[in-house]
Amino acid sequence: MSKRNKVKPDEHILISLFYTPYLALNAQIFQGLAEAGHSELRPAHFSVFQHLVPEGSRATDLAERAQITKQSMGYLVEALEKQGYVEQVADPTDRRARLVRLTERGKAVNRVAEEILKQAEAEWTKKLGKNKMQKLRHLLTDLAGEINS
Repeated sequence: MSKRNKVKPDEHILISLFYTPYLALNAQIFQGLAEAGHSELRPAHFSVFQHLVPEGSRATDLAERAQITKQSMGYLVEALEKQGYVEQVADPTDRRARLVRLTERGKAVNRVAEEILKQAEAEWTKKLGKNKMQKLRHLLTDLAGEINS
């Protein structure tokens, strides 16, 4: 066991305990995406992927959910549209508005990312053990529920 692993959890700032696994997942996702032919994608692009609903979302709604400016979201959507990951179509409820939705290429990115996340979770389960991984999932689910209530 390395010296770093011997530091007690309560000696860490909580955000660093979240951030380290997050960075590890990000690195795995983007390496896997690059290997699958999507090397032009960057973490900022996932502000779009993460917040899109299957039937499509307005860019203003995406910006609000991602907590970024409408201009920044517009830039990301435009870049992803040029790369063939999303398309913009007329909103059937308001012809003046446009919906952003995934193309087949964008859906393929989601499938690759989901597979990478499953693999990462399996690796973490091997490292922590099934019981600890279940406990971690339950604690994070409880925390998310409390935050969102």
